Amino acid sequence: QVQLVESGGGLVQAGGSLRLSCAASGSISSANSMAWYRQAPGKQRELVATNTNGDNTVYAGSVKGRFTVSRDNARTTMYLQMNNLKPEDTAVYYCKMFFYVSRLEYWGKGTLVTVSS
Repeated sequence: QVQLVESGGGLVQAGGSLRLSCAASGSISSANSMAWYRQAPGKQRELVATNTNGDNTVYAGSVKGRFTVSRDNARTTMYLQMNNLKPEDTAVYYCKMFFYVSRLEYWGKGTLVTVSS
């Protein structure tokens, strides 16, 4: 079993920054990818960024140039640095971990980011 816990959400003014963290614990294989998703009120969950096993990161167009994903060397913690936040970035942010061998995926419970105008 794997547990994911997101943290770092909060209320910020437009143009501000936040750094989210996603800490994984449990039985973790190093062959994994992690991703950030978000779900705004009344909208479907959408992919924000995916970081693959080879440390390649792909960003959604709406956040490219503003958000940056990083991971620790142990590959158990992922960060999302969010700069120049906009009201439309308001959402619950979730992290997901996917294991290439078992094909299993795990989700955190999310952290709320609110950007005021």
